Amino acid sequence: MARPPAWEPPREPSLADVAAGTVAPRMIRRAERERRGEKPTERRKVIRVRRPRSPIWGWLLALLVLGVFAGAAAVGGLGWYLMDVGRTPHEWAPYIQQRAAGNHALIVMAAGKVAGFLDAMDRLERFGEPALPPQAGASVARSGTAPAGMVKLVTSTPQLEAALAAATPGQVIQLLPGTYTVGGRGLQVTRPGTPSAPITLRAERLGDASIESYAVAAFKISAPHWVVENLAIRGMCESHKDCEHAFHVVGGAAGTVIRNNRIEDFNAHVKINGEGGTFPDRGRIEGNSLTNRAARDTRNPVTPIDLVAASHWRIAGNFIADFQRAYRGGATYAAFMKGEGEGTVMERNVVLCEWKLLGAKSPTVGLSVGGGGTFPDAVKRQQGALGVEQVAGVIRDNLIAFCNDVGIYVNKGQRSLIANNTVLDTAGISVRFAESSADVVGNVVDGAILARDAALLRERDNLGTPLLGLFVGQHPVRDVFRDVAKLDLRWRERPAQITLAEWRADLCGMERMGRAMPGAFEDYAKCRDAGR
Repeated sequence: MARPPAWEPPREPSLADVAAGTVAPRMIRRAERERRGEKPTERRKVIRVRRPRSPIWGWLLALLVLGVFAGAAAVGGLGWYLMDVGRTPHEWAPYIQQRAAGNHALIVMAAGKVAGFLDAMDRLERFGEPALPPQAGASVARSGTAPAGMVKLVTSTPQLEAALAAATPGQVIQLLPGTYTVGGRGLQVTRPGTPSAPITLRAERLGDASIESYAVAAFKISAPHWVVENLAIRGMCESHKDCEHAFHVVGGAAGTVIRNNRIEDFNAHVKINGEGGTFPDRGRIEGNSLTNRAARDTRNPVTPIDLVAASHWRIAGNFIADFQRAYRGGATYAAFMKGEGEGTVMERNVVLCEWKLLGAKSPTVGLSVGGGGTFPDAVKRQQGALGVEQVAGVIRDNLIAFCNDVGIYVNKGQRSLIANNTVLDTAGISVRFAESSADVVGNVVDGAILARDAALLRERDNLGTPLLGLFVGQHPVRDVFRDVAKLDLRWRERPAQITLAEWRADLCGMERMGRAMPGAFEDYAKCRDAGR
């Protein structure tokens, strides 16, 4: 067994060890100092002295942090407030200007700046008149033919008055080409037709006969089962308050049909209401063009189709546009149903709150269940006993655009249905008050869909925009169409299909059922092609 090597005392490191890499040079230097009896040198410590910082920087940093948190809290609080109030920039802009009116010039100027910003975020910039779908409103091509029956030809206003006074069921009163002037009490329609033999008042073609009205109401219809078609009627009053209606349908005038007429320059082109405890139910307003050439300078209601207390009307295929006030005042509507009626349907209408007349000064609303309410209760169907404005009202398959307020408004409407509408450049859809309940289904809405003041809103399959997004200029719905400003509504990006529970024609006349596109039309290109 090998013996272990003998112990040897440690030797001092040498230069040979350094060369061999087994010893660091500093160990040689330390060994030499120890042989000479020198004390080890102490390493100098470097002490860094920080210069005192001015206290103002700390305060500024603290203020910056507090400012960030305060700004975030303010933005969050503002967002909560806007959601709680439930108003869009479309609605805030005119409201702010109206509240500022009459105050100090600086307040008015500031309000104008804020309103301008809100409009820039929410309103669509437009140049020129948009192209209309050919299906909208009255048309020479849809003049039709005279129904069978005895025809009475008239050529003057006195002959027309006499023919109306002597009309019998089934008769056709036909106005020959010319201009007919109406004044005084207007033309009174008091002779009844029957459901199987209505009385028809018509021109052979739209535009052949023009009626110039200086009366409060050009026609007052108080008898049932009349059909009026193909007339061009214009209000001619110097003062707008004197030209209220082209047609005033009252009392026992059930079954009235107003079809394919061009009517302009009235406050409420068609007014419907009860009289003597009876109500003109089950009428139709179809395929008419209802417009104004100038904003209405009046405090009276401005609503081209003003339906109060009557039930089961059908308002379809009309073109309604330019129904503004000439000054800041109460809201105006394209059409509403109110006064405790039920079962009225508004469908396949084209509503442009601003068509040729831009920059409305007062709120403009598209279609409405309930309007602004009915006062007094005495004019309501049940004298206010129901507590609602309308039951089972339907607004569907309409195109509504360019309104500075909501496109569709439900005010105390019970069991309302708002379905498959296309609503563009408006404040959206609003359902308001605890008496309201509405199913909002399958709409395309460039705006918000909101329930306010405890209203019951059930919504599904809608394509819309979050409310807060509107305040920062987000409008994703506009991007699914080619050019909303020009009403080129061909799909740029087709949205997902939805399920339709019933068969019906869309705005362009296409039949659809089952799986279909949301909004008023399946393919807007079909609307354009139909006019070629």
